[in-house]
Amino acid sequence: MSETILVTGATGQLGQRVVHHLLETQGVAPESLILLSRDPGKLSDLSARGVQARIGDFDDAASLGQAFDGADRILIISTDAVGEPGKRLRQHLAAVSAAATAGAHIAYTSMLAPEPGNPVLFAPDHYGTEQAIKETGRPYTIFRNGWYQENLLMTLPQAIKMGTLYTSAGEGRTSHIAREDVARAIAASLASGSTESITYQLTGPEALTTTDVAALAGEVAGKQIPVVNLTDEQLLEGIKAAGVPEGFARLLVSFDANARTGSNSLVTDDVATLSGQQPLPLRAFLESSKAALIA
Repeated sequence: MSETILVTGATGQLGQRVVHHLLETQGVAPESLILLSRDPGKLSDLSARGVQARIGDFDDAASLGQAFDGADRILIISTDAVGEPGKRLRQHLAAVSAAATAGAHIAYTSMLAPEPGNPVLFAPDHYGTEQAIKETGRPYTIFRNGWYQENLLMTLPQAIKMGTLYTSAGEGRTSHIAREDVARAIAASLASGSTESITYQLTGPEALTTTDVAALAGEVAGKQIPVVNLTDEQLLEGIKAAGVPEGFARLLVSFDANARTGSNSLVTDDVATLSGQQPLPLRAFLESSKAALIA
C-alpha cells in the first residue's frame, strides 16, 4: 500500500501547484492524498476524483490531531500570518506537534538562511519551526525556498511605469526561482518515499543583482529602468510616503536588507536533482510575464 500524503494550505498558490504535480506529474493516486483547507469546499473538484479533503485550521491546535490522522507524510506549508508578531510561529508549532503525534514524516517549506541574524522580519518563524521539527525526533524534509520570481511582479510593473527602481539591496544577489519549479521539486520529494532527514535549498539557476534584474525587465518591456540605491531608512520613508502601512513597509525593506547580505545568493542543483528538470531562468519568466510587467 502506498503512503498517504497530506498537504496543508492546499488551496494556496504553492499548495495548489504541489497537489497538481503530485497527481499529474508524479502519478500519486487520488485516494493517497489528504488535502487540508479552512474551506474544504474549494477542493470539491479534487474530492470528486477521490482525494480526501479535510478542514484544517492552524489557529485551532486541538483540531489538527484529527485532521492529520492517518497521514504518513505531512507537508506543512508555511502560513501567510506575517502581520501579527508571534502568530505564524504559534501556528507552525501547533502543526509540527500534531504531525509528530501522528507519527508522520514531516516536510516543511522554509526560506534560505533563516538562522539568527537574518534581517527578514519573519525569518525567526522559519528558524523556530525548523528547530521544532528537528526536536521531534521524526524524520523530516525541509525545503528552504528561494525568493519567488513571481514576487518581482509586485515591484517591477510600478518601476517600469515610473521609470525608476528604488532599492537598498546594493550589489547583493538573489537566485530567484519560479513557484512552479518549487512545487514540482517538492512534489517529487514527497512522492519519493524517502525516509532520510534532509534539508534542500531550492534556488533558481543564477544569482542576479537588482541592477541585473532591472536590465532584464527593461529589455522585455522595451524601456530602460535606472536603479537608485538608497539606505534602508531612505527606502522605508519612500515606501511609507507611497501609502504603504509602516509595518508592511518595514517588512519590504527587510527583504532588500537580506539581499544585501548575500543570504539570497545561493545557487544549487537541488531543484533539478529532485524534479529532473532545470529551473526556469529569470529572463524566460519575465518574457512569459510581459503582459503583467507593462500593464
